Amino acid sequence: MNYSCVYSAQADIEGVKVIKIETDISNGLHSFTVIGLPDKAIDEARDRVGAAIKNTGLTSPKTQNQKVTISLAPADIKKEGPSFDLGIALSYLLASEQIDFDPKGICFVGELSLSGSIEKVRGVLPIAINANKLGFDTLVVPLANAKEAALVEGITVYSPSTLSELISHLDKRSKKPIHLEAVLKETLHKSMSDHVDISEVKSQEVAKRALLIAASGGHNIALYGPPGTGKTMLARVFQSILPELSEKVAFEVASIHSIAGTLGEEITTTPPFRSPHHTSSHVAIVGGGANPKPGEITLAHRGVLFMDEFTEFEKRVLESLREPLEAGSISISRAKGRALFPADFILVAALNPCPCGHKGNPDKRCICSASDIERYSKKLSGPIMDRIDMWVEVSNVAYSDLHKKTELKNQNIIYKEKILKARSHALKRASFLKKDILNSGLTTKDIETVIPLDATVIEILQTAAKSLALSPRSYFKVIKVARSIADIEESRIVTSAHILEALQYRPKI
Repeated sequence: MNYSCVYSAQADIEGVKVIKIETDISNGLHSFTVIGLPDKAIDEARDRVGAAIKNTGLTSPKTQNQKVTISLAPADIKKEGPSFDLGIALSYLLASEQIDFDPKGICFVGELSLSGSIEKVRGVLPIAINANKLGFDTLVVPLANAKEAALVEGITVYSPSTLSELISHLDKRSKKPIHLEAVLKETLHKSMSDHVDISEVKSQEVAKRALLIAASGGHNIALYGPPGTGKTMLARVFQSILPELSEKVAFEVASIHSIAGTLGEEITTTPPFRSPHHTSSHVAIVGGGANPKPGEITLAHRGVLFMDEFTEFEKRVLESLREPLEAGSISISRAKGRALFPADFILVAALNPCPCGHKGNPDKRCICSASDIERYSKKLSGPIMDRIDMWVEVSNVAYSDLHKKTELKNQNIIYKEKILKARSHALKRASFLKKDILNSGLTTKDIETVIPLDATVIEILQTAAKSLALSPRSYFKVIKVARSIADIEESRIVTSAHILEALQYRPKI
């Protein structure tokens, strides 16, 4: 036998693709070639695979006077990463008749070390999720990826630690057969890790109320005020009051992090919280590179993107937020291709009102010049400010309030219950539109359909809009925020009181 075929798979943000690994061995001058648009990591697999096979006690393709050709098909798809090592090694060993097994229905994913151990790779969870659809009943993954693969029902998962161990399990002619036990089914970790309870935030009742509204409707929110008033703490609290993700959404989030290589040991239903530093590059935040990779805004998908010192971020970064804040996704185009990454997050921005941070502070004098303040304010463009639904001033806390003891503990539970009730009303309305969105995701047409306003409310809104010179986008954002306030209060209609409260959250800086 001079030919063999085994299967592997490749996962990226755009989906999972089956990769057929074919090996052909023929007589001739020694060569070991991998074809099929491999990247540098796959090109180097020849040395990893050769050494791993040798150190497993079998004959390496690097030492034989033969022509070995490895084909990764389909040939027109770019292949990336070291996860094909395991499939390449087994395909060669089958073709060279050093082992004998039936590869039908098995998908092999894993990187090989020079010693023959099977190392952790990226993208195993989405591959496992799609394995049945792709025609596999068995998945072989590295031991370090066993937990994420075992979350998925309907497929048998094996996780050997070495190539030798796997061969002993598969090879019909093995002198020392080893029976690998299938990995036991894992479950999602359900408990939320409440790092900070909202009761720990002293005073700031207006800001707490705003966080409740933002979480209920999925609204983007900006917190501005002097340094040290608790803006960062409030942002951290925001994740703690968000409801747990559904199992479907949790898998979606975990798949993204699996592909990006940021998936932790424990896979949970906790919404992601990403907090990039303001010195982070455009590519780190938005994504990109020669071969487009996801950035922080994609890693925050279905969770929170906290941008502290918002105005200190590179202007190009801030302007790049326009698309994801509007569409919930980001399109990255490069010479080598185009990618559409999910980026449906809640933005929590924290900023000072001026460079020194004390503009409007009754307790400290602002030392900024008029030109400094003007330059600072120009860092935020109108379109970006428009796309943030709520602007909340976080003012100084009275010293006497800092020592007040909180009577109510574990207020996160109370907030979560209110948020879940409010979201259920919003989702029920959205179901009439055949959509699964919160209030923040409603379009202008959706608002006309599911948020009827009476004449009095419209008159108040239009009068305020003229006075505040609201843009049409801001006008409809006020309605959406008002609808979230009404949902919290379990009101069937949006009243003038809800509109007036929503108007208070338009920017004043």
